[in-house]
This record gives sequence, C-alpha cells and structure tokens, in this order.
Amino acid sequence: MCLTVAVLLATAILLACGEPAPSTPAPDASPPARGLAREAPSARTALWVPCEGSQRVLDSPDRTPALLEAARTVGATDLFVQVYRGGRAWFDSSLADAAPYRAARDSAGGSTDPLRALIAAAHAEGLRVHAWVNVLSLAARRGGPLLAALGPGAVQTDRDGRSLLDYPALQVPDAERLRVRLGTPAVWIDPGAPGVAPRVAAVFAELAARYPELDGLHLDYIRYPDVLPFTPGARFDVGLDFGFGEATRARFREQTGLDAPFGRDSRNASAFDDWRREQVTQVVREIGNATRAAHPGLELSAAVWAYPERAYLSLMQDFGRWLDEDLLDFAVAMAYARDPRLFTLQTRTSVAAGGPRTWIGLGVWLFSSDPPGAARQLAEARSTGASGVALFSYDALAESPQLAGALSSGPTP
Repeated sequence: MCLTVAVLLATAILLACGEPAPSTPAPDASPPARGLAREAPSARTALWVPCEGSQRVLDSPDRTPALLEAARTVGATDLFVQVYRGGRAWFDSSLADAAPYRAARDSAGGSTDPLRALIAAAHAEGLRVHAWVNVLSLAARRGGPLLAALGPGAVQTDRDGRSLLDYPALQVPDAERLRVRLGTPAVWIDPGAPGVAPRVAAVFAELAARYPELDGLHLDYIRYPDVLPFTPGARFDVGLDFGFGEATRARFREQTGLDAPFGRDSRNASAFDDWRREQVTQVVREIGNATRAAHPGLELSAAVWAYPERAYLSLMQDFGRWLDEDLLDFAVAMAYARDPRLFTLQTRTSVAAGGPRTWIGLGVWLFSSDPPGAARQLAEARSTGASGVALFSYDALAESPQLAGALSSGPTP
C-alpha cells in the first residue's frame, strides 16, 4: 500500500474511487482450510496488511504480535497479507523477484520463513490468512522477472501507440496533464498481450503450492489502468485508453477476424471492449485454475472498484460475472469515501452488482482524525447484506489506536 502532482492526483482518485494504496468453487463447496471453522458469512471481518508502509510486518517475525493484537481489537477473522507488489515477492519464489523474502529470512537468522511464521501465529489465534497480490500493476518497476520473460510488449500501450514505459515518470506528458492523466501511475501489464495470463498464473500457483497453509488468495489491481477523466470504452475516439499494443491487436484480429480500434479509428469498438473485458476475466480464470490445482480448497477473492459501471466500462473489470461463474468466492468492493451519501451509493450498487458474496472494503485511514466516522461506516456496511467487511489498513490502525478503539466499540449514538 513525494508530493509530486502525479502522486497527489493518484491519491485524490484513490480517495474517491479506491484501491488499497501502496503502502481482491462456490464458497459452500470449499472445505474449511486447515481445520479452521468458518463463521457465518456476515461475521467475517478482514484486515489488509501492506507489505510496504509504516509497519512492514513480513520484514520481521517480531512484528507479528502487534498485528495479531490489532486483529483481536477489531474482531478480525481474516488477514489479507500482501506478499507480491511491484513484481517483488515476500515469499519463497523462483518466478518473481524474491529479494524482499530473502532479506526478511536472513534478518531472522536464515532459518525462519516470515510468511510461514505469520500464518502459523495467525492460525493459533483462529485467523485465516489470504495472500494479497497485485496482479497487473508492477508499481514503478520497469524491469524484473515478469518483464524479462514476457518482453516490453506486455506493458500497456495507449490508443496512440505509446507504451507506458515511454511515459515520463509513468504519467502522461506535461502538455496533456491539464486534460487527462493516469489515476494510478504505474507500469501496467496488458492482460491481452501474449503469454500474460499463464505467466502470472504460474507465479501464484507457485505461491499456493509452496504455502499449503494459506487459506486464500486475494487479487488486487486485476484491471486496466484508471484514467481521469474516465473513458467509457473504445467507442469514443477521445480521452486516454489502453490495450492497444501491436501484439495485443494482432491477437484480437486472430481470434475475432476484426481489426481493433486504433488512433482515431473506432471501428469494432464494442467487440474490442468485450474482448478486453474477457482478457481480464481470463486472467482471473487461469489464476483460479492454477492455484486451486496446486492447493485445493484455496479461497479466491479480489479487491474491486465500488463503482460497478465504471469498473465494467473503463477498467474492464466485470466482477459480477466472476462471482456468477464462481471464478471468485467473494469480491471486496473498495468503498473509500468520507462523504456519507457517496458511501451509501457505493455500497448499495456494489452489493446489487455482485450479490450476497460481495464484501465492503472500508478506507478507515480516511478517518484517522474522526474515528467515530469509521465506526459509523462499519455499522452501515454490515447492514447492507454484504457477506463481510475489510478494513484498509493495519498500518492505519497501528498509527491511530483511537481508530482501532472506535471500530471495536461501535458507532456512538
């Protein structure tokens, strides 16, 4: 999870729309993981635990007790522990850059796997542990094993043929920033590029196989880049849009017999939007198939935008379909807003789009100076019919004991 204009803008978009900031078989068919009794869905409360940020729990086993104490305070049943960000792994991996894992292991004496130790300690407290992974965002990293394997053509390319690798500071050129810009600047991977889906699935299958103690896998950044203002698909020849790499357009032509939109040409735009949406869905599908083959019973979830129409039209994120087709066990709609009416709109539309297996993600860090406001949102989220709630993030609770206390005691009258 530098006060440049780009970062300030990304933060503004995050507050309005949300995604966990830098530092997502049917559930009834999956057996309880590692003997942990599953509570009724409405009783579940998760806590996002960033790998980078103020607490960095996986850097040292000595930091686990404080995390478990915070989880007890807010009544958590599940932990979303971030183990893959920017193409870097906080777990034992041969397919990702495992430098963070090796550094943490060595600092603990060389014989302790920090993630495995955290899982064991959490299970002793009755907590489930889900490995939280950033799927299609490499943050600011322009290299690493993923791009070495797939090549630069796997990076998102805009409608004018510009790769994100060519963007200055991963943001649109200065001359364009008054009218359009990226909401979350990063090296984004194109799910429609050749080889992307099987490669990312292999990384997480390795994780699932090496850590059979895990209870779940939580997918984040499983979408196309967000843009301000939003571009609702390829049928408009204005705005900023992605997925137009040469190899990606060639795949579209091969699979459909149609030419993809490009530049100011909007022919076959609806078919191309449907195809791009299917590419994201295929990444979810391949991850699920690969990880569940390696670890039967693994619970699969995803962090999704709490604006279902924008998610569908602009981000190619059809999370309602993922739930309908049992590609996910549950989805967490990130309803990050201080505005109470906006929060109500986000939660109601998200549950309507995703159904009863939708959880509500709360941006509790927004209420560090108003802890009762976070408690009111938590109470409202639990009244929506959602299957659970998730709190972003552990770092915020550790930095504000009053916030954790308010979430524990409930809203004030």
